[in-house]
Amino acid sequence: MMEFLSDLHLLRPHWLWLLAPVALLVWWLARRREDVGSWQGVIAPELLPYLIEGTATRRRRGWLPLLALGWTVAVLAATGPSWQKLPQPVLQKQDALVLVLDLSYSMWAQDLPPSRIEGARRKLLDLLDLREEGQTALIAFAGDAHVVTPLTDDHPTIANLLPALDPGMMPLPGSEPAAAIEAATQLLRSAGVPRGRILLVTDGLSDRDSEAIRDALADSGARLSILGVGTAEGAPIPLPGGGFLKDEDGAIVMPKLPATPLRALAASAGGDYRGITVDLSDLDDLLAAAADPLDAEAREIERQADTWADMAHWFALPLLPLLLVAFRRSAVYTLIPLLVLLPSEPTRADLWSDLWLTKDQQAARALAAGEPEKAAETFVDPDWRGSAAYQAGDFADAAQSFMQQDTADSWYNRGNALARQGELDAAMEAYRESLQRDPGREDAKDNLELVEAMKRQQEQEQQNQDPSDTDPQEDGDDAGQDSAADDNSGDSAQDSADSPGEQQSGDGAAQTPPGDDPTEDTTSQQDADSDPTAGNDNQDAEGDPGDAAESRELPSAEIDTASSLAESLERDQAMQQWLRRVPDDPAGLLREKFRYESRKRQRKGDDRRGNDDVW
Repeated sequence: MMEFLSDLHLLRPHWLWLLAPVALLVWWLARRREDVGSWQGVIAPELLPYLIEGTATRRRRGWLPLLALGWTVAVLAATGPSWQKLPQPVLQKQDALVLVLDLSYSMWAQDLPPSRIEGARRKLLDLLDLREEGQTALIAFAGDAHVVTPLTDDHPTIANLLPALDPGMMPLPGSEPAAAIEAATQLLRSAGVPRGRILLVTDGLSDRDSEAIRDALADSGARLSILGVGTAEGAPIPLPGGGFLKDEDGAIVMPKLPATPLRALAASAGGDYRGITVDLSDLDDLLAAAADPLDAEAREIERQADTWADMAHWFALPLLPLLLVAFRRSAVYTLIPLLVLLPSEPTRADLWSDLWLTKDQQAARALAAGEPEKAAETFVDPDWRGSAAYQAGDFADAAQSFMQQDTADSWYNRGNALARQGELDAAMEAYRESLQRDPGREDAKDNLELVEAMKRQQEQEQQNQDPSDTDPQEDGDDAGQDSAADDNSGDSAQDSADSPGEQQSGDGAAQTPPGDDPTEDTTSQQDADSDPTAGNDNQDAEGDPGDAAESRELPSAEIDTASSLAESLERDQAMQQWLRRVPDDPAGLLREKFRYESRKRQRKGDDRRGNDDVW
């Protein structure tokens, strides 16, 4: 009982103001009774019924207490009494933060023990612990910028990769923060985040870098905050092989933290600047300064609406006896309190939104809230509608929407949707249309090559299929031969030919042992078909050779199911073996990833380094 009373509260307490008329009615009835009682002491009892309103009048006023009681119950129902919580999905705050970490050689300086880079990594780990909601991305830069993780709410993954980041793993020396900021704005733009935040963790930048960063942030809607790492005195840069980094004149480099330019850049970009501290005061200030009040308000309203269950319907039951007592031709108005409990006609929930937001703006909000299906139905712009349908998994609708525009982007997106549908020919044609309008589009070239390779592999598998596979007797022989071959050698060219599904898991040439001749396999297969006991060594070892003949008499559907199950188990075992051979080295994987991206950009001529300093 005490728990019930502690949980009892009203969802709409302002309805209690409607109890004021009931209080006035009760006060009026009490005054009327006092007036009648005063005349009883003056007038004789036998004359009182003829001189004062009598029993009939009092009966006519008997409906007033019922009306007051019914009105009170209806008002209590309208207040929304609630004493029970119902499980509701937790709404996630849409807050995007891109972390940009400086991995230039100057981060090896040890003016912040043990080093600047170690202090920066620890500070970012603290920041990830403080972020309870929202999406976070990580970008590392030196002479070039590389995306470590895109926007994700999986903060533990970012925390696992942070310790592997070190200046020694970057393929190009130097410091190009502008390239990192441009990559951060691209991440926010691709995720559809209108107001994103960028946190730059660095130990300095030049005037040229400041101007380039301002240009990269222009019209992006993103706000830049900066966390300065280092001291004003600076420190030499130790090298992994010993000694310290020197400039062209042979002097030891002493990088210092330029706090004033960093603070000016952050202020001009709508953010804040803080120097790194040993406690969490720097992060508290940065997070508080970067908080978006619009996002905070929306989160508070959404959380309050999904907490308590409205129990107003239970108050409709006490009104039924009151209606039965008070119901008569002249008391129809006693139904008025029930109007509060009657369900209203369905209204358009987006009527208010239509007054202030366009359909595309409403759909953009739905897409940001993780509702791509709703966004695809609301979008008017065909490109946005196609993107929403693609995210929702409706690739047919996405391809249809992208077809309404005749641009390189639309044809490229249409090709992606068609490829996901399995329509490889139409996808290749869409990629070619995109390249005709933008010949330098590298992603369209890469996807076209990938789909063409898939198409060739598909045709090759169709050609390699043996027409005799439809014969149950030969299927049984092949299954037995494959089993024996797997026991003896683990992998053979004949197994690859009879099981095209396995060829998809790797390179066909890699599955064929060196020195195997396909003609020899064909000959051995013919011999096996001519000899009923060939290829059934395992079955002969187990019992009567007649078992092999019986197995060949199984229905084709059962043979195919057993063969598919065996192939699936073999693929799973092979995959597990390969996974166990992959070394768990995040630093090595990131190093190779960064090298590949740098070589690719150099081949494209996209080398924008303008700083000659290697630190």
